[in-house]
Amino acid sequence: MDSQKVEMFLASYKKYFPADKLVFIKEKLLALDDERFALVSSVKLKNPTTLFLISFFLGALGIDRFMLGQTGMGILKLLTGGVCGVLAIIDWFTIARKTREYNFNNLMTLI
Repeated sequence: MDSQKVEMFLASYKKYFPADKLVFIKEKLLALDDERFALVSSVKLKNPTTLFLISFFLGALGIDRFMLGQTGMGILKLLTGGVCGVLAIIDWFTIARKTREYNFNNLMTLI
């Protein structure tokens, strides 16, 4: 794979992945062929900032957890009002990290 394409991809999407895993992602992307790289670059990634805003305004309803594919936690938050708001507040501080991990895991399944 062309290193310039990989550098462009990482420059564009580095906020979508954990900072400590960017080197690992770069190594994996450099090992891909062009066809596989095209598939990887067409994947929709979740924006951590958007999910934070959703968590802030709709977190007590569990919408943020549903968007991350965590249906059980989403139902728990929906039925309990974010466990009386406590879990909703905790998610304000952790949802960006969880979103980056979600994006990383989705990328690794394609690679």
